[in-house]
Amino acid sequence: MTLPILEIAIGSPELWTISIAAVLALFVLDFVITHKPHEVSMKEALGWSAFYVALPLAFGVWIWTAFGAQRGLEFYAGYLVEKSLSVDNLFVFMLLLSSFAVPRELQQRVLLIGVAGALVLRGIFIALGAAMLANFTWTFLLFGAILILTAVKVLRDTLNPAEHEIDPNELRIVQVVRRFWPVTDNYRGARMSVIENGKRAVTPLALATLAILATDVVFAVDSVPAVYGITGDPYLVFVTNAFALLGLRALYFVLEGALGALTHLGYGLAAILAFIGAKLVLHWGHGIWAWVPEVDTLFSLGVIVAILGVVITTSLISNKRRNARRDEALVP
Repeated sequence: MTLPILEIAIGSPELWTISIAAVLALFVLDFVITHKPHEVSMKEALGWSAFYVALPLAFGVWIWTAFGAQRGLEFYAGYLVEKSLSVDNLFVFMLLLSSFAVPRELQQRVLLIGVAGALVLRGIFIALGAAMLANFTWTFLLFGAILILTAVKVLRDTLNPAEHEIDPNELRIVQVVRRFWPVTDNYRGARMSVIENGKRAVTPLALATLAILATDVVFAVDSVPAVYGITGDPYLVFVTNAFALLGLRALYFVLEGALGALTHLGYGLAAILAFIGAKLVLHWGHGIWAWVPEVDTLFSLGVIVAILGVVITTSLISNKRRNARRDEALVP
């Protein structure tokens, strides 16, 4: 069934053009909002977060109505996976912004540039992934292996939280920049570089921005294969990534205080990545041996929702118990 108001095929050049134009328009809107540096209030962050959650939910309804239930399920499952991974990415962003001591009024500008860079990188990865999937069947096996290895890394990092500490001076991108340009001792507002002692010098804001852009490359390596594990349609992979990234700036300020409470999120993400990795390996195997089972999208969506529900619930219970023990210890 297709909507009479917009007879258009999914993945068509027209739909790609409209979608990319809409994403660019939303980025321009965000840049206008952050043009004047200011500290983001919780009310502002909640408002924009609600908008960026309602937008993909409504878009998913259109996908479902225009292109059928299967496409709708693929969109929602892909979006849920991307949003979950984005929350984990926010934790890394929080560590980076803290390690670089980025002033609160400048944080949203750094995040927005990081999001823009992430979307460009993921667009490149999506195109490469589509070409590989179309020409090499072993790509499913490769993507599956990447996700399973990433799941192991996420689990290891979750079990060793002390390794999450970040020293800006040890980051490779910072070391490279310092070889070519001097760095100012302090921030100069929203400026990325200044003339100092007759030479061009970069500010700590530029270093923080470059550090986040560098982490975007790592995130794209597991993010794009994860969605390809849900749907083989490059358009759906793109829009799920775009919707998950667009609301990242506002979501950061909503979850900034709560991210530490999601103590079991890493376990859930490791399980989700391992599940999707196994799904891709099974899909590859099914193409060679017909008896190998495949995992359908509805079951995948159910597994993802169940895992997230469990880890969020156990995180809340764990924090409640920890707070109770802390309160008891304070009682004389």
